[in-house]
Formats: sequence, structure tokens, C-alpha cells
Amino acid sequence: MTLDGLPADDLGTVGIVDETGTVKKGTKTPGVQRQWCGERGKTENGVVTVHLGVAKGRCKTLVDGELFLPQSWDQDRDRCQEAGIPEEVVCRPKWQIALRQVVRARANGIGLDWLTFDEYYGAKPGFLRGLDEQGLPYVGEVPQSFRCFTAPPRAGQTSHRADNLVRHSPAFHQQPWQSFALARQTVGEQVWQVKAARVWLRLEGAAGTGTYWLIGARNERTAEEKYFISAGAEGASLGLRLRVGFCRWNVEHSLRVSKSELGFRHFEGRNYTALMRHLTLCLITLTFVAGQAEGLRGEKSAGDGGASLPRPQPRLCPLAADPAGDEFPAIHRGGHLLPPAA
Repeated sequence: MTLDGLPADDLGTVGIVDETGTVKKGTKTPGVQRQWCGERGKTENGVVTVHLGVAKGRCKTLVDGELFLPQSWDQDRDRCQEAGIPEEVVCRPKWQIALRQVVRARANGIGLDWLTFDEYYGAKPGFLRGLDEQGLPYVGEVPQSFRCFTAPPRAGQTSHRADNLVRHSPAFHQQPWQSFALARQTVGEQVWQVKAARVWLRLEGAAGTGTYWLIGARNERTAEEKYFISAGAEGASLGLRLRVGFCRWNVEHSLRVSKSELGFRHFEGRNYTALMRHLTLCLITLTFVAGQAEGLRGEKSAGDGGASLPRPQPRLCPLAADPAGDEFPAIHRGGHLLPPAA
């Protein structure tokens, strides 16, 4: 499957960063320890992998995956050697793993028009700085405590929390909420009230201060509030940016399908190379199936003999000739032997 040949909507190709935890027993699986496991919603004994997914039109898949090596493993290189973990594989923050995956995808010819991510990655200045250096437009969720400035920051100037800016800043307070309905493939339409205003960030290590959009969104039905930071793609509408920010469900769907249908969570080995081969095969299979599904979309092709039309269904037995020399077996029902005629 090549992304270039797939039909797209006005979002183009959206890259989606996410991570997932997989429960494992014992102590020998590479990277296993008690850590946060998203699929259980609590701390469990398991492994964590970081992923880059892509969504283009209705097609979605995972294009990269990498093991997060906990510090306890990195500090025990004898244990790593026993598990076949190379010396160059060390403990790195998940946002650094994700940033490297984005660089690797673009180097391999995967053109990304946008990137989106959850608030863990949005709260990491180094991650945002890395995206800015690549010139990649993004809309990522940030925590309500995310801090930014309402004007180019000067020495000694205090930053403000995102939630306070959306609620009290004149730049937000003087504008009305805009309503957007976001369509989903498997659940009902979601309506969000949204505001956005220019803000400035001071990212450690950056050459200067950048200009960004802070987006506040609220769902009146559920009382849920979300905050997003966005950069790049000047001229993009607020509605389009909001849709990019809500694209994360695509990677969650891909991870769920990989675990439930492709055996993603079924690895039980003790070797790092075997684990990565298992992970790679799951990603290849998912991408192949996504490409096949995309090719089957659309109206039913001709020549099916009206298979989709309502009509009495033919009996099954007359459709196939009886095997030569075979007889119908006797049938048991309720403990009693019934003749074939029954």
C-alpha cells in the first residue's frame, strides 16, 4: 500500500503519535516491569511500545513501533544482554522515541501534512521544539496547566495557564464560542464549542519564541474540556485544526485492532529481536489489510446476481451436488438417533 495513491480529504495525511501498554507476566520479556498500562487504566506488569500511526481519508494504520526501555533495564546491562537488547537501545523519554519516528517516517517518503498527539507529548517543550525545527504543522492536546504568554515574552514576564487564558483572557473572553460537529465512523456526531487565540511559547533550547494558536474546546453535553496547541499551516481554519486535533481516535482504533485481531499482545518470548520482529509483522499485516479494505470501499460491483436485493433465500442443500458414494449421516438430537429424513 502506498499513501500517495489513496483518496484523501481536506486534512491530507495526518500522523498520530501514541503509546500502548501490554500486560505481561514474569520478568523476562524485554522491557517488562510494573508501569502504567493504558489498556488496563492502571499500573500493571507489562511492556510499553511507542507508535506512529497515519490517517488519510478513511484509511488508517500504524507505520512504526518501538519498545520503551525502562530505566531499571537500562541500568542493568547484563539483564539487557541476556534479553538480546543491543547496547544502543537505552532508556529514552517516550517523546524522544516519537520524535525520532516522525523523522524516520518523513525520511522514508511518508509525507505528513499534520501531526497530532495527546497531552503527555504536548506538555514536553523538547517535543514541540523538535516539530518546529522540522517545520511540521501540528495540533496537539495539552494539559490545562500548560503555560503560555499572551504577547511576546519579555524578561521577568509571567506565563499563564491554558485554562485561565481561555476563561479570562480578553483575547478569548471577547469572542463568542463557535460550534462544530465532528463526525465519527462508529459513534454518533459530537458537538464541541470552540475558541482560539494567538499565544507565544518560550521553549527551552529554541532560537527564539514562536507564535502559536491556543484552542479551547468544551462539550456541553458531557462537560468535558480540552486544550490544544497548534503551529504551522498559516491560513488553516479553526474547524480544520479542530478536526486534526480529534484525529487521535484513528491510532487508538489501529492499536485495538492489532491487539484483538492480529496477535499484537500474544508475544511470549524473551528476546528483543524476536519481539521487534513480532511487532513489525503486526504492523505490516495491519497496513496490508488497511490497503485491501480501502480498495474494496464503494458500491457493490456488478455481477453478484442481485446479492444485495431482498428475496427468499435458496435452500443450501440443492446448491451442491451430493458427494458420489456418500450417504447422509445419522443425526443425534436430544439424545435420540434420528433418520436422515428428519
